[in-house]
Amino acid sequence: MEPGIYLLQDGSEEYVTSLTFEQEPDLGEGDSPARISQYPLEDLLDRFNVWVSDFYPDLNSSSARTCYQEFAAADLADIQAFREIIGRHVYLRNDGAAVHLVID
Repeated sequence: MEPGIYLLQDGSEEYVTSLTFEQEPDLGEGDSPARISQYPLEDLLDRFNVWVSDFYPDLNSSSARTCYQEFAAADLADIQAFREIIGRHVYLRNDGAAVHLVID
């Protein structure tokens, strides 16, 4: 397809990409790759119409900080847009009235 994006050839017609990231426990996120927190991950899945297609359990259970995940989408444009978070700071901000997904 293009660098970092692959089309599965198993009949599912899914586009996949893998990302690594570090959680921020001081922002309420998990403290271990073996325990990836639901948020902000769930917000990212909703915003970009992607889903987790592989958790890489061996990598996550052996890493002290780095989380590994494979994400999939039915639409190439969704996975391309999702990859725009690479290198950016993704977190939740609580303004007292609501919690917002922030991508800096």
